[in-house]
Amino acid sequence: MTAPAPLHVFEYALLRVVPRIERGEQINAGVLVYCRGASFVGARTHLDADRLRALDPEADVPGIRAALHAVEGVCRGGDEAGQAARDEAGRRFRWLVAPRSTVVQPGPVHTGLTRDPAAEADRLLALLVR
Repeated sequence: MTAPAPLHVFEYALLRVVPRIERGEQINAGVLVYCRGASFVGARTHLDADRLRALDPEADVPGIRAALHAVEGVCRGGDEAGQAARDEAGRRFRWLVAPRSTVVQPGPVHTGLTRDPAAEADRLLALLVR
């Protein structure tokens, strides 16, 4: 009999799309998950273009999708995603959740416990974004 995987503390933040800053309206478009114990940082994204266009018919959907994919690239690491992607997992997460005044914004950081941070990212995307 195999012992269950250990429980790890994880942190997560929603990625929000705010197409018109002056109106303050937003939709959830992704989730960032960081788990120090598993050396994991990951992002899952899903942009509902119809909901976005309901808030702003002129929203730059391809540009916003590109920004969300860039976040995923930083989480995956590698040279193609720039300097931040070469940092260790915790530094990448902290860089990604730092406040910005752009259309794609991180929400507040929350915590939880998980045995599988990648599965947790999938679960949070389904629960909070889709």
